[in-house]
Amino acid sequence: MPRKPISKCDHGSICLSSSSHASVAGFRRQGQRQRLAAIKADNRSFPREDKLFLEEDDRVFPAPLLLPGDDLAGDLDDAQSFQEWLDGEHRNPITAKQKTVYVVPSPQIDANVDFMRTWKTPKCPDHELSTKPPSTKDVQDYLTAFYHGLPVKMMPPSTLRFIPWEEPQKKTRKKMGPQYLGLQSGDECVRIRSRTLSDGVYEGQVNLDDLLDTAIGILPKDAYALLMLVDFDLYEDDDDEFVCGRAYGGSRVAVVSSARYNPILDTIQDVERHHAWPASHCEKYMSACASAEPTAKRQKRSQVNSRVSQNSTLELNGPVRDAVSVYRSLPEVDSSPSLLSALWLGRVCRTASHELGHCFGIAHCVYYACSMQGTASICEDARQPPYLCPVDLAKVLCATSMSASKRYRALLAFCERPGNSDTHFFGPFATWIRSRLSQIKDST
Repeated sequence: MPRKPISKCDHGSICLSSSSHASVAGFRRQGQRQRLAAIKADNRSFPREDKLFLEEDDRVFPAPLLLPGDDLAGDLDDAQSFQEWLDGEHRNPITAKQKTVYVVPSPQIDANVDFMRTWKTPKCPDHELSTKPPSTKDVQDYLTAFYHGLPVKMMPPSTLRFIPWEEPQKKTRKKMGPQYLGLQSGDECVRIRSRTLSDGVYEGQVNLDDLLDTAIGILPKDAYALLMLVDFDLYEDDDDEFVCGRAYGGSRVAVVSSARYNPILDTIQDVERHHAWPASHCEKYMSACASAEPTAKRQKRSQVNSRVSQNSTLELNGPVRDAVSVYRSLPEVDSSPSLLSALWLGRVCRTASHELGHCFGIAHCVYYACSMQGTASICEDARQPPYLCPVDLAKVLCATSMSASKRYRALLAFCERPGNSDTHFFGPFATWIRSRLSQIKDST
């Protein structure tokens, strides 16, 4: 990654291929023939219009960025085609009795563990502009559009409540290392690990695995999947600094934390906000990132065997370029608290839709820049798109029995809501959707 952010970049030239670091990392993208084959499946066809939405087009679905430190620049995930998804043993089918996606708000905090309220505020210098945390209802509405065709319901705020696991002891919260909290659901209470950190961004963290186990325990009988949204920082292992979320796909549960997506943390977390999606496809930015790393080649992997396209374009019009144009026209995100709050919401929505995708049996994407790509850092997270590539879109359309056009229009309606339309995440996404819909209309 560049040692310093690229200032005053106008994103004038965009790149639709992977960066030059792809060859350094030994990444060879699946060839076009393989990508087209990955969208097809035996005994499963789509209506003509949906087939048009599933067609490959670099102007719509560029290659993965492949910047230094990215997930695909490390150990490559196995590709999962539409056929492999259909045949997957661990994929849970949607049925008439199990088709509802549930969203669980962050647990309430009992007065006896009131110290946890301070865990929601990052320990960083005061920011000039205050940001409004993402609304669980807004995330629910986004997921209703993203998985259009399935009911998405919110469980009551009182579903979960943090209470003491044992009688409070004097100065317990000052103790370093693992501590225990109780998480109450109805008449039951489970033990949740937590820890306090004197040098952390947040004063305290809660264990992700314990929350996932709790999610399994409260999964309603009619649920297809359940997403728990929390507003405090998480950790998974003792050596972890933090984790933003995880899904137990086979168990149909996921947990996502909004804590690290707070834009006021971007500077201390080295998030290059100026080149978040869609500006992550800025050619100048990609070149600077790739050139900042040593050029010693790593051992090439054998499971992929097509060459990375070197097609860089300024001339080709299409959804990605249109999205970048809108992004360029927006004011600086720091100029308004509402812009920062909308950015925070967009980041959480993207991760929530990603983690729920695993509950649908969808693996990490290696074919395109895609919402289902894996991520190796909070920095890479900001660069990834909110849309699904053709391969993963086919999986979602099959799962929800919904047309691509209706799904895109539902997402567009959300992105065009007051407070969303002229913001840095939802504004470009709305433009991308409109441009894609226009492409399909012009081709019919």
